[in-house]
Amino acid sequence: MPAVYDKLQLDIDAMFAGDPAAKTREEVIRSYPGFYAIAAYRVAHAMCTLGIQNIPRMITEHAHGKTGIDIHPNATIGDHFCIDHGTGVVIGETTLIGSHVKIYQGVTLGALSVNKEDAKVKRHPTIEDHVVIYAGATILGGNTIVGRNSIVGGNVWLTKSIPPDSKVYYQAQMHTDDNGKQKPDLIIFK
Repeated sequence: MPAVYDKLQLDIDAMFAGDPAAKTREEVIRSYPGFYAIAAYRVAHAMCTLGIQNIPRMITEHAHGKTGIDIHPNATIGDHFCIDHGTGVVIGETTLIGSHVKIYQGVTLGALSVNKEDAKVKRHPTIEDHVVIYAGATILGGNTIVGRNSIVGGNVWLTKSIPPDSKVYYQAQMHTDDNGKQKPDLIIFK
């Protein structure tokens, strides 16, 4: 448990430093859903490494119900982790997250569809150190790696790796109608 405590102190530091609205470390501990979910995950993950079954998942699912943040207890998350806001965050079972990573609400680190017999293979992405992932981004697949020092913008959909120091973002295309007003391009499937 001392190792879990030490990791939680670094997570508190990450949230306090990463959120300009945070006034004190105590505020992070007592009122941040991201910290609540990470704390539950850290305890549950420690239990998983000891071979304990079912209880770790119950702990993270309780936190999921309270916070809207779904972290599988078998995911691997490095030090100094920050989830800002957090509602709708999903971190899958075989996800690997490095240190000094910050993610925002609505981020999914998930799997591409696989058969049940492939459940033991790495299905979820790897996020290297010093990465920021903005709201609504979806990163899928066990072979997908987000390289260190990268930024993944809001609403980005990734199923392929990006190299270190990348900036990936979604940009809506605009066009002008007959009256000179800008309108977003619409893609209509028939």
